[in-house]
Amino acid sequence: MISITTAKLINILPDGLVKYISRKVVDKYLKKYANIIIEGSENLKAIKIPTIFICNHLSNSDGLVLDKALKEINPTFIAGVKLSDNAFTSIGVNVIKTINIKPNTADKEGIKKIIKLVKQGESLLIFPEGTRSRVGSLIEAKKGIFLISKMTGAPIVPIGLYGTEELLPINKEGDMSSETFNYADVHINIGKQFEIPQIAIEQDKKEYEDFATKYFMKKIAELLPENYRGVYK
Repeated sequence: MISITTAKLINILPDGLVKYISRKVVDKYLKKYANIIIEGSENLKAIKIPTIFICNHLSNSDGLVLDKALKEINPTFIAGVKLSDNAFTSIGVNVIKTINIKPNTADKEGIKKIIKLVKQGESLLIFPEGTRSRVGSLIEAKKGIFLISKMTGAPIVPIGLYGTEELLPINKEGDMSSETFNYADVHINIGKQFEIPQIAIEQDKKEYEDFATKYFMKKIAELLPENYRGVYK
């Protein structure tokens, strides 16, 4: 792995050079360590654009491998601000299109930017859980995915991802700069596009929000081996 000092030096270079070097670094590590296996690519051929991709979240390498799998669509990834603030993880942020939000807050400005982006025709990729799963399986989703899908009206494409928890495991002490790549098979399973379900007459606002969010997450769970489905088995 590159050192934290090298990462800091890369990030103070001119923007064009930062992106170029960051791409070289990321490509080198993915080529060396990741055996990426993609299923369901045919489901991308006839999708409506813009769309919202939703995927489970296991590792800081998730965005890097998904960016390669979805390169023809080139979605914007929703990322927490701390990824850009960390010299090591910012190397990855430099190579993919991102829009930053403040996790676990009512980031109204961030939501407005996201909605505007979709209205302009840009596709998104969101990790509905809002954080990497420390248990290696699906955890409860945040309400952000429901709000964004409802306010944009964009159709949704579910993705099941596993193997990245071995490719770039979460550091137990929470130090992202200490995370290291390992050899791993990475599986990306792309599902069929679907529309947000309609509210039922008997549902109130909260019931509908809970129902729709669970519906989204079940779509992801269906694309994962059973031991990765967690709370959405």
